[in-house]
Order: sequence, then C-alpha cells, then structure tokens
Amino acid sequence: MAITELAKGVYWVGAIDWSIRNFHGYSTSQGSTYNAYLVVDEKITLIDCVKEPFFEEQVQRIREIIDPAKIDYLIVNHVEMDHSGALPQMMDLVKPEKLFCSPMGQKAIIDHFHRDDWPFAVVKSGEQLSLGKRAVQFLETRMLHWPDSMFTYLPDEKILFSSDAFGQHFASSERFDDEVNLPVVMEQCAKYYANILYPYSPLVQKLLQTVASLKLDIKTIAPDHGVIWRDKPNTIVEAYDTWSSGKCADKAVVIFNTMWHSTEKMAEAVMWGLADAGAQALLFDLDSSHRSDIMTEILRAKGVALGSSTINNNLLPDMAGFVSYMKGLKPFDKIGAAFGSFGWSGEAVGLLTAVMTDLRFALVDDAAIKHKYVPTRQTLDQCVALGKRLGEAIKKH
Repeated sequence: MAITELAKGVYWVGAIDWSIRNFHGYSTSQGSTYNAYLVVDEKITLIDCVKEPFFEEQVQRIREIIDPAKIDYLIVNHVEMDHSGALPQMMDLVKPEKLFCSPMGQKAIIDHFHRDDWPFAVVKSGEQLSLGKRAVQFLETRMLHWPDSMFTYLPDEKILFSSDAFGQHFASSERFDDEVNLPVVMEQCAKYYANILYPYSPLVQKLLQTVASLKLDIKTIAPDHGVIWRDKPNTIVEAYDTWSSGKCADKAVVIFNTMWHSTEKMAEAVMWGLADAGAQALLFDLDSSHRSDIMTEILRAKGVALGSSTINNNLLPDMAGFVSYMKGLKPFDKIGAAFGSFGWSGEAVGLLTAVMTDLRFALVDDAAIKHKYVPTRQTLDQCVALGKRLGEAIKKH
C-alpha cells in the first residue's frame, strides 16, 4: 500500500469505502472514506479508528509504517461506529497505555462496547498531551455532531484533526484537496453539511468564533471523511461560515408529491411564477429525487414550496417522510409556500403549512393553494401568481 504522509511523522492510515450508497438515510453516491491518522513520536499515537469491516485495511496501512504493537496511545475524537467500530479489535491488537477521549466520549465508549476496564484518560478543552518532541491539544466540540465529539490539534505541524467537521462522503484514491476536482468535492461537502450538521448551525458559528479566538495557526485540516485540506483549508472554513449563518442565493426549491399529476401541474405553474419574478428555481418530484439531494439545495435556497396531494386525510407517504426528515434537520430563515390537489377532504396543504410554521418559515401572503381534482386554468394562474409572490419575497429577503 502507498504511504500517505501529511507532515514528517504524521500519516493517514484510514480506509476507503468505495461501495457505500446509504449513510443512515442519506445517499452517498460517491462512496466515502474513514480517515484515521498515525503520529510517530516517542509516544506513537493513533487518532481514530475505522468502521469495523475495514479493520484489516487500517491495520495493513499501519504495518506499512510501524508494527501496530508499538502504538502507545489511542485518541478517539468521535465514538460513532464508522470511526469506532474497529476500536475493540484495535484495543486487543495494540493494548495501548492510554485511551484518550472527551468526558462524554468515555460514557459513549462504555455504552457502545461495555468495557469500563480500558485505560481511559479523559481530556477536556484546553488540555495538552505530550507525545515526546510534539504535543497535541484538545478542543471539545459537543453536538458537532455528537455529545462526545472533539478536535485534536497538532501545533508543530499546524494540523487540525477535525473529526466529522469539514468532511464529506467522497471515495477517492487521492487524499488531498489539491489532487481532486475541488468543485465536485465541495458539492459533497455541502451535501454532508445539509444532511448531518445543519441542525447544529448555531453551534458551528460558535465553534468558528472559538477557533478564531484561540488564534490556532491551521495549515492543514484533516477530517474523518473525505479529502484532507492542505492547499485551501480556508475554502471549507468559509463555506461552513456561509452555511451555518444561513446565507443563501435568490433561489427557491419546489418539492412535490403527486398521485394523478394534478399537484405536479400546480408545481410546474409555481415554477413559471418564480421564473417571472426572476428567481432561480429547482423542481423536485419526490418519486424520483432523493431527500438528501433536496436538502442540499434547501441549504442554499431562500425559498421552499411544498406540494402534496391528500390521501387518507394526510400527506402522500413520500412527502410525509420528506417533511419528517426536513424537520429533523431544522432549516432556518426560509420563505415558504404550500399547494396541492385533493379529492374530498384536502388536509395536505394545511399539514404542509403547519410544518413550515413549526420551522418558522416566513409564509408569503396567500401562501397556500389547494384544488379539488384536476386544476383549472384559473387555479394554475393562481399558482403562477403564488410562485411570482414567492420569487419577489425571495429577492427582497
């Protein structure tokens, strides 16, 4: 195996998952990596493990550099199983002197693996650990995106091991940002943020402020997924600032779920109105679009229009699943509208309006249109007008 060195004595020893296509509900069409890092010093230190099926791949990468039995310390930045699944096997193989983790990390490790006899060394923000010629510093990042999450910083090499922050699900034989098609990677970064970190945007803002106040000199950002940022680390930091602060384009996302195409016709009419207002718009049919791709566009859009037919006094199943997923990700500072067709009861539009109200979307005037059975020309004109009002509101926002 080729050896990947971030700096002298600092190595990537992770695994590449070319085949994964679903990551707890979000589509990973580009696969992923489970990044882990080895620091060779007087105390040889492994930072993070990998998903359990990739244990042998990680061990083989370590063996290209040193005998794994020589590892003294393990640092667990995050206990989610894609990073800790192989931890029990690694502990058996290495038998480290100490296992470093955050206070919440210790609890999570015990809850996952039921091993309170491991040599835990609990660290908190600001604490340092000497590895010999080098030292590492720790920064707790609770709820980014688990309670146990933390960063590890290597000052001498100016490397920030950032756990699940600043990463992306992207499988590649290349390891660094200057070796890949950066726009493609940034699209995966946006998708990762929209589907994992979006609910924690206020905490991301606080974290960015904390890192700035600490005046950490960061040359390289090494996340637990995807490429390592050695050429343009500011690119991903600036993107996180944009996404977490809610800065968006003058764009709307129109999402619909239809039974006999009546709601689809209404959605297309809303799109015409948005075009009339000069607002960029994207149309998604939930029968053919994945929720995680839609959320990526919602992250970058000011407006959201939802349309559904009514079935059994409720939303169509795909729309019901989507709004449940969207509510969990807590998109904020959006402008909303709802529309839909029905046969005899017509609750769907009211339910969509309630979802957007719960999310504190600003609803445009007369922001809900529903029609019985097949929409008339008059109703379609109303949908066009609704789209135009939504577009105008977006451009003023």
